[in-house]
Amino acid sequence: MIAEALAMFGIAVEDAITVMAALAAAVTVYAVWNALLWRDPVSARAARLHRRQTELHKSLLAPTRRTNRTDTAMGLTRTIAKRLNLFKSSTAGRAGELLTRAGYRSKDALTTYLVAKLVAPFVGGAGSFLLVDGLANLDLPPLVVNLAPMAGVLAGFYAPGIYLTNTIQKREQAVRKGIPDAMDLLVICAEAGLSLDAALKRVAREMSRAAPEVAEEFALTAIELGFLPDRRKALTNLAQRCQIEPVRSLINTLIQTERYGTPLAHALRVLAAEYRNERMMRAEEKAAKLPAVLTVPLILFIMPALLIVLIGPGILRVLDALTQM
Repeated sequence: MIAEALAMFGIAVEDAITVMAALAAAVTVYAVWNALLWRDPVSARAARLHRRQTELHKSLLAPTRRTNRTDTAMGLTRTIAKRLNLFKSSTAGRAGELLTRAGYRSKDALTTYLVAKLVAPFVGGAGSFLLVDGLANLDLPPLVVNLAPMAGVLAGFYAPGIYLTNTIQKREQAVRKGIPDAMDLLVICAEAGLSLDAALKRVAREMSRAAPEVAEEFALTAIELGFLPDRRKALTNLAQRCQIEPVRSLINTLIQTERYGTPLAHALRVLAAEYRNERMMRAEEKAAKLPAVLTVPLILFIMPALLIVLIGPGILRVLDALTQM
């Protein structure tokens, strides 16, 4: 039947067998060559991993999307900062460190802070002057009228620094609260056989809702561990961003395990137990302070109401008896 079909198309059986044998030989040669061809999957995977880490690092440090009005304002602040050489001032480096500790890591944050530090005294002085001028009909004392603009200038000068300091304290407090839970997760990841980079990434993913500050710091540290030539530098950067004692202890432990090759899970387990005990001690300390703290509200608000309820009816009866006499 096959021979008849080939004969209908004018193809000889010998020619068809020759073509099929040639195709089979070509497929066999290609399969053998492809099997013997040496590939390096590690380098390709490392390149993809490096590309992904670079994208994540840029996404963490990139400024958020803004409206056109905000873009125009940022362009104006950048122009002011460049014209006045604010980035070359002595306070720029220190301000950059403080902004990093507060969670503001983009260059726009530094530009905004430096321009606000420059403009805020003038805004505070002008606002105080306008306020005093608006209250002129109240016959304010001359001392208040003269000192109000100066007070506004001082308030504007110290306001950005005070705001930044409060933001740093709130962030460090949030990191301090989330570190014990993060340490427990790190211990579980280390005992499961994960490396330090993978453990930090997993903990950052798991802690993204419970403690976003800790998750952000751990994610950035995991990325830096992947592309920085010195792993110790990535851990030191985490200690500089979070200058609190639990993070310093964690960084010292991780550096020692990296240097001497000690078991990571054992060291993290000891730290996790220490942090849990410290958190329990802080809770007990707050509970011990509670009676002393509640004494003043108890005297001011609860005792008068209680005395009125208890003694009030007796006083009313005495007054009624006196009026009937």
